Amino acid sequence: MRIVLLGPPGAGKGTQAKLMHERIGAPHISTGDLLRAAVAGHSELGVAAQGYMQRGELVPDPVVIGMIDERLQQNGANPSFMLDGFPRTVTQAEALQAFLDGRHIPLDHVVSLQVPRDELIRRLSGRRTCGQCGAMYHISSEPSRVPGVCDRCGGALLQRDDDREETIRARLEVYDRSTAPLAAFYDARGLLREIDGTGSAPQVLERIMARIDGRA
Repeated sequence: MRIVLLGPPGAGKGTQAKLMHERIGAPHISTGDLLRAAVAGHSELGVAAQGYMQRGELVPDPVVIGMIDERLQQNGANPSFMLDGFPRTVTQAEALQAFLDGRHIPLDHVVSLQVPRDELIRRLSGRRTCGQCGAMYHISSEPSRVPGVCDRCGGALLQRDDDREETIRARLEVYDRSTAPLAAFYDARGLLREIDGTGSAPQVLERIMARIDGRA
């Protein structure tokens, strides 16, 4: 199965992709994770992407498209996947379509998570990441046992630059301007599945599965 997950930052795409992987087995491919790994590794891609990410801007299409194309090729000639964070522009969507058309394989579903703006800001601004092991927490919904200290390794919990409120607002504006038009692109192709992204993660998962299984 080939699925694209759409939704603004903080909508829960990564969480749902992991739960869906456990349910249906398709690999979870996160553009954000790939980019952050490149930044941490000081690769040429990471250096090029870092400034855009810190400002809450989209990394240029050619960089992201090349990275995703390379990653999808690793999945073989008939890949299954859940794409989280790609495509983010119509240009990227067209590049993905060309990749799939060239292999004569269809995209099955585009799941678009719908979450109110205030809730997105609350979710993102409260996230904390361990500077040593990368474990994720949230100051209200999933706090560490000792504030500011990782439960796993004892490392310091940090707020990522792109999770500060001023950057969050910039990221959401970029999403509205550049990524939201993807909904129209995929709706015209009969692939769009709009899902209420509020509530618990298991509740959202069941809404998604009901839509892609044809039960709702």
